[in-house]
Amino acid sequence: MNRRHFLLQAATAAGALFARHAAQAAAVDEAWLDSRRNRELPLRMRWPDGDAPCALVVHSHGLGGNREGGDVWGEAWRAAGIAVLHVQHPGSDTAVLLQGMAALRSAASAEQLIERVADMQFVVDELTRRAERREPGWARVRPDALGASGHSFGAHTVQALAGQRYPVPAERAADPRFKAFIAFSPSPGQVANAFAAVTRPFLAITGSGDSDPLRQSLSGEDRAHVYDGLPAGRRALLWLDGADHMTFSGNGERRLRARFGPLKRSAGAADSEPRHHDIVAAISTLWWRAHLLGDASAMAALRSPQGLVADDRWRLD
Repeated sequence: MNRRHFLLQAATAAGALFARHAAQAAAVDEAWLDSRRNRELPLRMRWPDGDAPCALVVHSHGLGGNREGGDVWGEAWRAAGIAVLHVQHPGSDTAVLLQGMAALRSAASAEQLIERVADMQFVVDELTRRAERREPGWARVRPDALGASGHSFGAHTVQALAGQRYPVPAERAADPRFKAFIAFSPSPGQVANAFAAVTRPFLAITGSGDSDPLRQSLSGEDRAHVYDGLPAGRRALLWLDGADHMTFSGNGERRLRARFGPLKRSAGAADSEPRHHDIVAAISTLWWRAHLLGDASAMAALRSPQGLVADDRWRLD
């Protein structure tokens, strides 16, 4: 290796390290107490540069995850000028994962879904209160430009907030304060016309390998049917060929490469993850800018997004 090539590699590595540390520096960890439920929520906040008013997205992790999840998405949105609040849900987070698969399956329950929805509603209550009191930083947040996103069980949480119907009525689940939604690995409905009341902009993201680690009968095609159930006019579907369930967790700092067990990944899915992450980050950013900020150029770009290959799918109406 000649000296010039060595210096180029060193500079590239240093640049990547600097970018990673800069992203971490932009993330602020804290915990908020919901005194009504005596429930403390670990949070990670990503603030965009500057001090201009900004939209904000609340992100819900998947079963067994935590506030560190979705860092790829969170950093992409932050870099585009959107604040991101990652919520950790006690009772269905990493602490449960460490107890084994039986505990994890038990946590995938209606009771935990209800707690998750309440978590999301509580943080909106709290951030709105802080914004109204003009607290430093929080005064930037635009209450009229809030979005909700989530992966897997987090997608299920987002679907409830968007207005999905369930066998047991849950009138308090739908929250009108969220203006748009993104569901990574969404779940099909359990009742007829489950998504008929989801009338706000909703983007479903899945792929050919997007099965369910807990229920192998669920496939990416099943998840894609969520789009078909949504009312026409404000819905979209991104399907990535070769992407698996963990692709859509958006974990960059802690990439999963399990070789066995329910979280086992194919070599192809793991190897394609950087390209898939780039596509999802770009399209999801356009989605937020179009629907939270009214960005006409972003809406135009969504008509024909870049980076897709022959077996990928993009549907928008």
